[in-house]
Amino acid sequence: MIEKVNLAHKLSLFAERWTPKIVGEVNDAHIKVVKLEGEFVWHHHEHEDELFLVVHGQMTMRFRDGDVVLDEGEMIIVPRGIEHMPFAARECHIVLVEPKSTVNTGNAGGERTAHDLERI
Repeated sequence: MIEKVNLAHKLSLFAERWTPKIVGEVNDAHIKVVKLEGEFVWHHHEHEDELFLVVHGQMTMRFRDGDVVLDEGEMIIVPRGIEHMPFAARECHIVLVEPKSTVNTGNAGGERTAHDLERI
């Protein structure tokens, strides 16, 4: 049976920031939800584009040549190879659509790298 996904419910199941959770799959892409607050790390993805859709709050996608502010209902696609750093002054809820191979910290690695993503 095909089931619907309630994003608000899925986001209510966890509190941690910067830890994406898988809520679905489309072809070779994961659909993820994540809570952001504060700064992430500067990084890029060699082979993957990423889609960020703000469902609650506001985020800023920082690029080396300027920032893009996203409000609820707005999205941005970050092309592969473009260095970026997500930032949210207050808690922000995001839907991510990205290839299954995508590592959240891209080329940067480090302690914020999410391994073995949980499916909720």
